[in-house]
Amino acid sequence: MSSRVSASPAVALTIAGSDNSCGAGIQADLKTFTACGVYGLTAVTCVVSEVPGCVEKVQAVSPAVLRSQIRILFDHYPIAAVKTGMLYSRALLRVVSEELADRLGMFHLVVDPVMVASSGDPLLKKDAVRAYQEELLPLADVITPNLDEAAVLLGRKINTRAAMIPAAEELRGRYGAAVLLKGGHLRGREAVDILCSPRGTEEMVMKRLSGCETHGTGCTLSAAVAAGLARGQSLKTAAANSKKFLHGALSKQLCWRRGQQRTRALRHS
Repeated sequence: MSSRVSASPAVALTIAGSDNSCGAGIQADLKTFTACGVYGLTAVTCVVSEVPGCVEKVQAVSPAVLRSQIRILFDHYPIAAVKTGMLYSRALLRVVSEELADRLGMFHLVVDPVMVASSGDPLLKKDAVRAYQEELLPLADVITPNLDEAAVLLGRKINTRAAMIPAAEELRGRYGAAVLLKGGHLRGREAVDILCSPRGTEEMVMKRLSGCETHGTGCTLSAAVAAGLARGQSLKTAAANSKKFLHGALSKQLCWRRGQQRTRALRHS
């Protein structure tokens, strides 16, 4: 992992999809970067028509356009951290892996292996999972899967708090990266994440908030980790601060009503 810290403000790049409802994707990442004191850049992988609970359309950009976005940003900015989100297809994953591999050591790499939306809609083509496993995850400094994503990567379900630690440790062993395994999908009074790094494995626990129905929590958490690393924080500090940041965003969530519809969003402040 690079120890480089860029001039103030630090610069972080998110390579992810565009969420027009602005609760997830690059919009959530940019809000998080700003709130965490980091200047944010974006390389858009696809345009998604969605609101919380419903993904209607996905249109990917061409691999050439994605490659151009990444290259021109690295040519002009001192990028201290990169966070990946929705990469969608094997072709786009390959572009990202190739471009980042050519620059390893210049930045911290946080990979959020986005596969399924909170609504259950797929955000990754089936043939792209192997590209994650073979090409991108081995480049990462930190990977931040939720339990469903970890289950895909490991080939087994993770249904209990007790199963999270061995799952995180196995992922770390497979890919050589630190792992922040997100346990928000489990039930219980506490929201538990597992941080597994060269310094050991530990639980990160906070009281679970009731009535939270929004999306974009995974994007926000991983973006906050990237922002912390870009600013020179240790992984342990960045992960702890990110969990506190997400807890605050959930506790202050916004809500709108239109007819019988109720829409929620995180408050990134």
